[in-house]
Amino acid sequence: MILASGSPVLLALSVGAALCYALPAAAARFLSAPLARGTLVVAWVAHAAALGAALLGDQPHFGFATALSITVWLMLLVYAIELQLLPRLPVRWALAGLGSAAVVLATVFPGTPMHATASAWLPLHLALGVACYGLFGAAVVHAWYMTRAEKRFRQAADPDSGVPLLTLERLTFRFVASGFVLLTATLLAGWLFGELLYGTQGGWRWDHKTVFSVLSWLAFATLLIGRARFGWRGRRAVGMLYLGTALLLLAYVGSRFVSEVILGRLA
Repeated sequence: MILASGSPVLLALSVGAALCYALPAAAARFLSAPLARGTLVVAWVAHAAALGAALLGDQPHFGFATALSITVWLMLLVYAIELQLLPRLPVRWALAGLGSAAVVLATVFPGTPMHATASAWLPLHLALGVACYGLFGAAVVHAWYMTRAEKRFRQAADPDSGVPLLTLERLTFRFVASGFVLLTATLLAGWLFGELLYGTQGGWRWDHKTVFSVLSWLAFATLLIGRARFGWRGRRAVGMLYLGTALLLLAYVGSRFVSEVILGRLA
């Protein structure tokens, strides 16, 4: 097992955030709405503080679990903003469970130290990449809820699903389009400025991360073109979204998981 950073402050923040996320996720039926919201706010703030301590400390680390943790934090931020407009979007408990799991994972697998020869622009490049993860993650959550609501509507199990299906569909593809723009910017930055960002060993290479990133870009481009030109909707569009997101996860998170965990244990 890869041990987390020895910082007691970071450990306390991570444990506190994981517990605060887990409480409403596990005991939603027994908590009042104000108490549940307050617990999630405390968890979200502690989560942000833990990420700050890990990324801005004396020895910053970054890895697949940190990327996932930031992704979930951004998804919760999007949800908190969106909740002001769509108060009946019922995905709070699922996101709380994801938040708890992401914090624990980042505590157990803190990643590797940042490149000593990396450029000062590297954090911006990483931020672009993680932000597109967050937007595609939000799109997946909306697509999942949209599919679930549509199925219940067809079965007449719940004629009032909480949020209109057309609204969910528009939101889903707005997140996809925004994530696609950030993914394009991330790939272009890596292609044009790889050596500047990562040092002399960080130029553009056709490794697993690059191949899966380009494949995910093609999947999302196909989805957006298919929707704009051919009106793709329903299972075809959602399936392409899931495919592109899976490829994107394999690109960075998958490759870093292999190098940090699997190869790290074999070394």
